[in-house]
Amino acid sequence: MQYKSTRNSDLRRSAAQVIAQGISEEGGLFVPESLPDLRGELSTLAVMDYSTLAKRIFSYFLTDFSQEEIDRCVNNAYIAEKFDGEDPVKLVPLTTAGENKYLLELWHGPTCAFKDMALQILPYFLTKSMAKAVPGKQAVILTATSGDTGKAALEGFRDVPGVNILVFYPRSGVSVMQQRQMETQEGENVAVCAIEGNFDDAQTAVKRVFTDPAMKAALHDHGMVFSSANSINWGRLLPQIVYYFYAYFELVRSEKISLGDVINVTVPTGNFGNILAAYYASKMGLPIKKFICASNANRVLTDFIRTGVYDKRRDFFTTTSPSMDILVSSNLERLLYALSGENAEMLSNWMSELSETGAYHVTPGVLQKVQSAFFGGACEDAAAAQTIFELLERENYLCDPHTAVAVDVYRQYVKETGDIDTPTVIASTASPYKFTRSVLEALGAVVPEDEFEAMAELQKLSHLQIPKQLLALREKPVRFRECISPEQAEQFIRASVGIEES
Repeated sequence: MQYKSTRNSDLRRSAAQVIAQGISEEGGLFVPESLPDLRGELSTLAVMDYSTLAKRIFSYFLTDFSQEEIDRCVNNAYIAEKFDGEDPVKLVPLTTAGENKYLLELWHGPTCAFKDMALQILPYFLTKSMAKAVPGKQAVILTATSGDTGKAALEGFRDVPGVNILVFYPRSGVSVMQQRQMETQEGENVAVCAIEGNFDDAQTAVKRVFTDPAMKAALHDHGMVFSSANSINWGRLLPQIVYYFYAYFELVRSEKISLGDVINVTVPTGNFGNILAAYYASKMGLPIKKFICASNANRVLTDFIRTGVYDKRRDFFTTTSPSMDILVSSNLERLLYALSGENAEMLSNWMSELSETGAYHVTPGVLQKVQSAFFGGACEDAAAAQTIFELLERENYLCDPHTAVAVDVYRQYVKETGDIDTPTVIASTASPYKFTRSVLEALGAVVPEDEFEAMAELQKLSHLQIPKQLLALREKPVRFRECISPEQAEQFIRASVGIEES
């Protein structure tokens, strides 16, 4: 399997090269030159446990890895000690008012967020890839986060030999618990810094440094290369394909559906990576009827799906679902590359327009393809809070604000289309205890000033056990509390990896 760039269809790279590099030289994102067709294998795949399924799917994409190397990566990543059991994900049925939906809980890993599903295995992918593609080099991983990616990446790469990881997050743009997780992070090879502004400011700063030739040359002189832990890195996106196959097979095994039946998938998304993984799964043969794209008040994706105009020139809202507070959805580039017939020139023009003017407008043909596959809906904080309240009251189920956004948008989809019969998997992306204050407010409870007292109050109301890894943060000292402007990102990176200013 070779990979090409969304902005250069003639380029070819191996899996190890694209994972080590993260992003293409001209700023494009790597995509596989083809996707395997697994329709004839679904019955065989359906009986596999999670790790075995992951190994099989990875083998189609990591063709420059030996099967032994893939097995070792998976065996080290998806272990019971990290994910509270043999199955790293859980599928929970909800039946209120006859709704045929299932919550796919993806947050039982070390940092209580769905990013663990990819970021527990990415360090193993990356170290193998570095040894193959750039032997003798150290990796400098730059990551911008709107909340969950940061902690998951820091934890995954903590003290991994030959790797430095630097995480930037928007000041006042993450939850109290998300910030606590990052600023108490342990490890000798990690650094964390807040950025003045929002997530897009942090992401833009990281991309600017990432593609700067002078900075790359400075790293090269010190035996280092940039890589990424964001979903722009194919090694981050690939593991997410697996859990959509697994969720479908869980429905088959529990006799909720028969093999070959179609389902819908609903995903709360800001950067478009998680829902794109579901789209890739469908192109590999998974029977998915509709991709329901759930946005919060920052409804740039909803508006794009409904109009074909992507316009980031709008007010930015800080919401109770901060991991979705994003106006530039990087992974949409991969979808548009596919839907435009892999027209790299057209795609590059759209991305240039976005950079230069803040907006672009896709062709009618591309918009028709988007709308045939995707439904876009948005949910503001008040509706998300009402959903949290209703799920606990009617289903005795406690969810976080991001999952609530997805449930609300799924209901919008049913109301607009009448499609209540298609079984629907809804991605549940984080533990409610990562957003304790917002969840307590949604339940009409008094919110204690102390975060850990608030968690105890939420446990009383819900009877849902507090994750032990979050409780442990109470005793950990703060290590990182610096805040800089986006323009100071390069200076911070140079100092963190030991490169002196010229």
